[in-house]
Amino acid sequence: MMKWRPTSLLFVLLLSVSIGGVFHGLALALAPAVPEEEPNTMRLELIHRHSPQLLGEVHGAARPNKTRLERIKELVHRDIIRYRIISHKRGHLGLSTGRKDLETSMEMPMRSGADSGTGEYFVEVKVGRPAQKFMLIVDTGSELTWVNCRYRCGKNCHPPKGGRLSNQRRVYQADLSSSFRTIPCSTQMCKTDLMNLFSLTQCPTPSTPCAYDFSYMDGSSALGFFADDTITVGLTNGRKMRLKNVLIGCTQSALGNGFMGADGVLGLGNSNYTFAQRIAKKFGGKFSYCLVDHLSPKNISNYLVFGSNRDEYTLSRKMQRTRLLLGVMPTFYAVEVLGISIGGVMLRIPSEVWDANFGGGTILDSGTSLTFLADPAYKAVMSTLEISVSKYKRLFDDINPFQYCFDSTGFEESLVPRLAFHFAGRAQFTPPVKSYIIDFAPQQKCLGFISAGSPGNNIIGNIMQQNHFWEFDIGHSLLHFAPSTCT
Repeated sequence: MMKWRPTSLLFVLLLSVSIGGVFHGLALALAPAVPEEEPNTMRLELIHRHSPQLLGEVHGAARPNKTRLERIKELVHRDIIRYRIISHKRGHLGLSTGRKDLETSMEMPMRSGADSGTGEYFVEVKVGRPAQKFMLIVDTGSELTWVNCRYRCGKNCHPPKGGRLSNQRRVYQADLSSSFRTIPCSTQMCKTDLMNLFSLTQCPTPSTPCAYDFSYMDGSSALGFFADDTITVGLTNGRKMRLKNVLIGCTQSALGNGFMGADGVLGLGNSNYTFAQRIAKKFGGKFSYCLVDHLSPKNISNYLVFGSNRDEYTLSRKMQRTRLLLGVMPTFYAVEVLGISIGGVMLRIPSEVWDANFGGGTILDSGTSLTFLADPAYKAVMSTLEISVSKYKRLFDDINPFQYCFDSTGFEESLVPRLAFHFAGRAQFTPPVKSYIIDFAPQQKCLGFISAGSPGNNIIGNIMQQNHFWEFDIGHSLLHFAPSTCT
């Protein structure tokens, strides 16, 4: 039987639309010495879903490029699904917008599920010995790393029956890997440790692999079993490293459009068996990323780094830190927000909005594009920002779920007061204006927030995060961040 515990596909780390900012520094300032990169620092290139590098691989060569408006609508639709999953985990479903179109789009069956099944960034990962290459969705909210897979394990072993792997490019031939080891269903690990990863209770023989069954909110599903295998990764010194006995899922049946042509998922969520937890321990207990402006040339790379990152030294004078609240909102990376200011003035927002014990709380989620705010915070932010753009003609046609959009002809960004999130520990995150007054279509901009209802979970999405360096220090429960061009 499926475990009733939806989780979410995440990181995303990996992300969708981004908005720009520029790191300014004094040319004559004495920067701290940059140490030589440690040989055990691991770096993976983050490839955006809309990158030409993936055209013809993920989407199919004949798929036409989408307009900015089409991409925004697609991202918003995925955000809505993802938010409902996160909210269901917390036991409430807010998202009050007052718009009939959005309400209809959210009338979806509530099924047990791991996540929304979509992501915006991919990494190339090599699995097995000899290594086989796969393109995986990167997600900070996903717990399990899995690949499309085929395996014949012998006459005394009965893995889940393989089904159809739709819209996929590569399938892992596990029989060809000398390092592939299934986890038997009779083991304590299967019966207890992997319950949170949707392990099934069926165990026809002691040697049968421990099975899982994911059912996704968008109707997609994945069926497979757990195994340990070797993953080969590149280090920043140009060498390769083999990571042995990494928990992966061998997905034998993946149905639906949720995975958008990817070969699987790289789980970077916060739980005992995620790739992030396992690998971060090998590389100093931390990982980091920096997401460039989506309007930048597509050949500019983003990187997901495990271990020491050169940026943390070059940006040290701008670096701030706050606590990571690990375990408060399971799987996700939560932060303690004290309030929001606009133009240097703190908004009147009830403290309960930021308190996870009252159904609120805030997560940093690279798998969600837009930023969701519980209704009291949403109203305070929107009413203040609307004043600053009221001189421009307001638009009302086809702008769901955005509450306020306008004709941006002659728009002057300097007239918009700066918004800031105030974190615990006197840290202040001040995103560029383009991160919250976003491009919706040519000559059209919108205030890029969505109401999360009340009570509701606050989510700082990847548009708000981009053009900043983010380091997740899991070992010390700290989040470090600084503005950066990410180049």
